[in-house]
Amino acid sequence: MSDKPKVYTDEEVAEMLTRSSLNEWFLEEGWLRRKVSTDGWQTTLQVVNTVGFLCEAAWHHADLSVSWAKITIKLKTHSAGGITDKDFALARKIEDVVFWRPEAGGALEGTPNKFVKVEKSRSSDS
Repeated sequence: MSDKPKVYTDEEVAEMLTRSSLNEWFLEEGWLRRKVSTDGWQTTLQVVNTVGFLCEAAWHHADLSVSWAKITIKLKTHSAGGITDKDFALARKIEDVVFWRPEAGGALEGTPNKFVKVEKSRSSDS
């Protein structure tokens, strides 16, 4: 039995993204990617720190491209040479934490500002 995790094909990655409800993630140049827009630098740093914390806790690290109000998160299992279950699990955790919002009427009322914007932008510009 091999210690090396399964590396998914491009077709399997597309299927896993759909099945996992990771609709904002996409495959590009061998990486799982997610582009995030924020309302400015302070929120960008909050997202970067949150992603960094999750990566450290998971011992699986993202590549990040960061600018004033945009972040690109890239995941790949370097040791396996491609996309593995580790990448999907970390993408799911990033989605669940970074994009979590309190439920209406719940004990946590939430911020009136939308500090992390949900966009469907897959362009390569940052």
